[in-house]
Amino acid sequence: MAEKFSLTELFGSKVFNDSTMKERLPKKVYAELKKTIENGEDLNPEIADVVANAMKDWAIENGATHYTHWFQPMTGITAEKHDSFINPTKDGGILMEFSGKELIKGEPDASSFPNGGIRATFEARGYTAWDCTSPAFLREDAAGVTLCIPTAFCSYTGEALDKKTPLLRSMEAISKEATRVLHLFGHDEVKNVSTSVGPEQEYFLVDKDKYLKREDLIFTGRTLFGAMPPKGQELDDHYFGSIKERIASFMKELNIELWKLGVTAKTQHNEVAPAQHELAPIYATANIAVDHNQLVMETMKKVAKRHDLECLLHEKPFAGVNGSGKHNNWSMVTNTGKNLLEPGKTPHENAQFLLILSAIIKAVDVHSDLLRLSAANPGNDHRLGANEAPPAIISIFLGEQLEDIVNQIIATGSATTSKQGGKLDIGVHTLPNLQKDATDRNRTSPFAFTGNKFEFRMVASSMSVAGANTVLNTIVADVLSEIADELEKATDFNAAVQELIKKTLTDHQRVIFNGNGYSDEWVVEAEKRGLPNIKSMVEAVPALTTDKAIKVFGKHNVLSKVELESREEIHYEAYAKAINIEARTMIEMVNKKYIPAIIKFTSNLAASINAVKAAVPTADVSVQADLLTKASELLVAAKTAVVKLEEITDKAAAIESPEEQAKAYRNTVFSAMAELRAPIDALELIVDKEVWPVPTYGDLLFEV
Repeated sequence: MAEKFSLTELFGSKVFNDSTMKERLPKKVYAELKKTIENGEDLNPEIADVVANAMKDWAIENGATHYTHWFQPMTGITAEKHDSFINPTKDGGILMEFSGKELIKGEPDASSFPNGGIRATFEARGYTAWDCTSPAFLREDAAGVTLCIPTAFCSYTGEALDKKTPLLRSMEAISKEATRVLHLFGHDEVKNVSTSVGPEQEYFLVDKDKYLKREDLIFTGRTLFGAMPPKGQELDDHYFGSIKERIASFMKELNIELWKLGVTAKTQHNEVAPAQHELAPIYATANIAVDHNQLVMETMKKVAKRHDLECLLHEKPFAGVNGSGKHNNWSMVTNTGKNLLEPGKTPHENAQFLLILSAIIKAVDVHSDLLRLSAANPGNDHRLGANEAPPAIISIFLGEQLEDIVNQIIATGSATTSKQGGKLDIGVHTLPNLQKDATDRNRTSPFAFTGNKFEFRMVASSMSVAGANTVLNTIVADVLSEIADELEKATDFNAAVQELIKKTLTDHQRVIFNGNGYSDEWVVEAEKRGLPNIKSMVEAVPALTTDKAIKVFGKHNVLSKVELESREEIHYEAYAKAINIEARTMIEMVNKKYIPAIIKFTSNLAASINAVKAAVPTADVSVQADLLTKASELLVAAKTAVVKLEEITDKAAAIESPEEQAKAYRNTVFSAMAELRAPIDALELIVDKEVWPVPTYGDLLFEV
């Protein structure tokens, strides 16, 4: 019998959301808090005690004993320190208390998190600050029920040490500049503009027992060795296929857990690769969407274990198999509910839409290096540019309708028509005619317009989407600022708008590409256009500290020069550490697992040859001998490669400069790892399964 529950009652039941606040807070306090949340007004500290007390009472009624400031340091995951509500009384008892001061500010150690040199080891003080725009929530696990308060995290000297603070700053920047532009169009009712985000999350599920037999999965999140099984994804039979019972049970519980937390988990399906799946939410304001995506990843991991599964969020858990990304769907919405990326039925007549569209095109063209960096991590280096993900070249897909309008504007200064979708006749009388969209979709584009939003498809599956949205918000805000500056001085507003649209599109049309982004021809064409092809994370990092980046982030108070330089160092260190762990894991697995297993296999083969020859001296043992020779040669190659990898890794680890160390890991260690993998993967295809020391790709991908 299926478990019955009311979804409307379940949804948001663990969230201190608007309805709960309205119910529990005095009207005046509620109104003050809403001004801050909705209009970006300064938080009134006088209401903090009232909010804290109401939040505490609600949490305790729901079983909470502790609270935590839940923040997102530069590790890319979340962090927390738990404190109980108890305070002792003189008579030996306790009171359950939670003050406004405790709500507003926390003090975790700032030197033990990545800080890029901003804080010395002996300078430990850092602060967490309550982000009232993202609602507090309750998390229930083995530790009990904990009140989680979303917070920003900064150093004692005020620099941002997290992902949330720059995101919030960028949201203020784009709201300010977009509102300026809209007021010029006469929309005085618009008080602010928010960015709306819907991050789709791809992931793999594998059997927990098999996972625990693979040190590479445990330590690095991906398989460092593994030969392809006879069947992979070539039949396309997993994509949107029937969901297995075990996986469906996981998805059901995952949805329930997420719905309790107010996460609008909407879509679930099998992805391209065996054992790969996807979850997509409904859009939310960027800040909340980022927090929710962190909760999605954490909850996936937690729920998977309950089903004796392991959730893999790495971008490339299996070589030769479709990797995982995170499509970041981004749009701009006014406080009055208007989507600024909605073209309308006749977009050629929609000057406001075309102006904002041209601003986004310019922003992506000018700052493509920053966008590329925002999607860069060690795992994504395995994915971008393959026939499964966008290329490492940033381009924009507009579709036939908008491309035609853009071409008209560039050629004549204005557009007079818009292509329409029409109706699709499927050719079966009993099936309805379908209304076609004006434009097809392009899954090979890294930045694609998809009706009323842009889909940034490059973001890595294990990454926070905060970085990508911080960059998007900031670079678009910068162009909108330039536009507002120019139009505010215009004597003929309409003429100035048309001229600005034409000039912007003409100057930045090189970034528009509607073709096959996977093709070799596009790589050649992109080079002719002068578009950068940044193939690795290490190559992408310098974009953070160019004069251009320092200027744009500084102008909008999103990140200072010091904060950018610290992030540059953090990125280099993160890359070096990740590759170092992978290399060390490979060395250990080869020395302790693969070589002993192969020696056992060759010893058994040799014994078999000797036994057969002793029993039947004339017997043909050429098959065994050939197999023994091949295995022995590959064993020698593996041993030679592991010795080389160990030497190269030690040299890279000794380099002191974060930049030079990261380059060494990329240019030398990374290739040495591939050299070691090759003979081990070849041996997997000839060594007895009973002797092979780890579960194979076939075991992991198909036995779930």
